[in-house]
Amino acid sequence: MMISNPSNDVLATINRQPFLTDSGLETTLVFEDGIDLPCFAAFTLLQTEAGRERLQRYYRTHLQLAAAKGLGFILETPTWRANSDWAQRLNLTSGDLQRLNQLAVSEMRRLQPEADQMATLISGCIGPRGDGYNPQFLMSAEAAQAYHQQQIGWFADAGVDMVSAMTLCYPEEAIGITRAAQSHCIPVVISFTVETDGKLVNGQSLGDAIAEVDDATDQGPLYYMVNCAHPSHFENELQGTTWLSRIRGIRANASCKSHAELDESVELDSGDPQALGQSYRQLQSALPRLAVYGGCCGTDHRHIAAITQACFAS
Repeated sequence: MMISNPSNDVLATINRQPFLTDSGLETTLVFEDGIDLPCFAAFTLLQTEAGRERLQRYYRTHLQLAAAKGLGFILETPTWRANSDWAQRLNLTSGDLQRLNQLAVSEMRRLQPEADQMATLISGCIGPRGDGYNPQFLMSAEAAQAYHQQQIGWFADAGVDMVSAMTLCYPEEAIGITRAAQSHCIPVVISFTVETDGKLVNGQSLGDAIAEVDDATDQGPLYYMVNCAHPSHFENELQGTTWLSRIRGIRANASCKSHAELDESVELDSGDPQALGQSYRQLQSALPRLAVYGGCCGTDHRHIAAITQACFAS
């Protein structure tokens, strides 16, 4: 079932049932498949038929897990690195970049008929302008809006249901992305990453960052997520009232290691899938409106299966 509705309808769809999404796409491709991903850019696989087929198999495996539990599924495009700064490093033109962003949406749409009666949403995935773990420079909200406007516009033209900005580490970039999405009348999800102390890279608390973005955008994001951090890094920070209800999705890492340690790793730390599943079950108690379940670095379909078993046993 394809859904192309404004914010209220997308949120109503997510309110009706839990949704799965995928896992650690890039780490799966690099460490498990042995694929060379320059700049960790999965969207480069869209350039070949073999690459597109590999992406289709990856998403199909996750769709089957959602179908087995009667859950919805968010098809997140493999475009986390598909912005102009990273394209320059990859020697891609603006025309190449537009084509690949919109081709990513088409590839997600190809999968929807296989979802049968499942509710599916197509989300255009946006990553940070630079390194989400150690940004070389911090943009103002105005600069971030101008920078991300292009990619969001391409997604809007391609007819996505929403956009999701992943691995953001400071609120100004999140504010700019939200305003850019608002200008295109497209729902936007903001996902922050945190360090091992549960704080953003600038030392700000997750609750304060969410409040800052909401205040600056009139509660613009559809909801918030946390990604690219292990639950043990942020679970103790989940204390409060209103702001906790704004977190509706988790895409955690498999490993307890810090971002710096993961950056230096030459081997994949896939952690313990069953233990990660139990961590998600505990997060259900801390996050009263948790509705979107996925994974990030080091996770694969095994982790998503363990999460669904722990959280939706029937």
